Amino acid sequence: MSAIAKVIWPAPNKVLAVTTTRQGGMSISPYDSFNLGSHVDDSNQAVEQNRNILLTQLANASAKKIQWLNQIHSSDVVNITRCSTEPVTADAAYTTQTNLPLAILTADCVPILLVNQQATEIAAIHGGWRPLAGNIIENTVAKFTTPRSQLMAWLGPCIGPNAFEVGIEVKQQFCQLDKQFAPAFRVAGQGKFLADLQSIARIQLQQLGITAISAMADCTYTNPETYFSYRRDGQTGRMASVICISS
Repeated sequence: MSAIAKVIWPAPNKVLAVTTTRQGGMSISPYDSFNLGSHVDDSNQAVEQNRNILLTQLANASAKKIQWLNQIHSSDVVNITRCSTEPVTADAAYTTQTNLPLAILTADCVPILLVNQQATEIAAIHGGWRPLAGNIIENTVAKFTTPRSQLMAWLGPCIGPNAFEVGIEVKQQFCQLDKQFAPAFRVAGQGKFLADLQSIARIQLQQLGITAISAMADCTYTNPETYFSYRRDGQTGRMASVICISS
């Protein structure tokens, strides 16, 4: 897989969406090599070079800058009307602006991209278990003016259902929201469970009336040559998933 891949989903042609791997960048170990996170103690110069490589792939969208977020595992969503030079503190971003790429950083959490059929509204969501438990998907969808039946979603690579071990408190938090989440957790023994982040996100999207859902099922934890994984490595880099409306 290349460093930057186009997202495979039935989005309108004027929507450009890409996702990255850990390959093809300038960072050295343990961030080797296409680290896009500026908060992980990597060389600022290497991160800037990597981000410029990514930006060149968005040239068709006439994008001059990418909107990054300071992700804090919250359920907060920000409406971006112009690109800021500094990261905005939130875990999801929404915009109606053209040529304004929205980026989400991940290294096990599920990246979620949203677009309407008219290609006039987009969003990018950091789908960690805490944001998902805080209904970040619902909070983001609430920003859209388009009927939910006309929205489509993409779920990106994340830690898979055979690798994401959590405590019973995580399962309880979701099952208290809705018992439909119970099948997303399998007993792992010793009071632990294996959680399926993509399944949780899919259930939440469907509950909101969004049925056009595409997914890339790669597991970040079990593919060390391709993906960064915080759960696997601790000190590591971050991938990005980016969405933009071309003018």
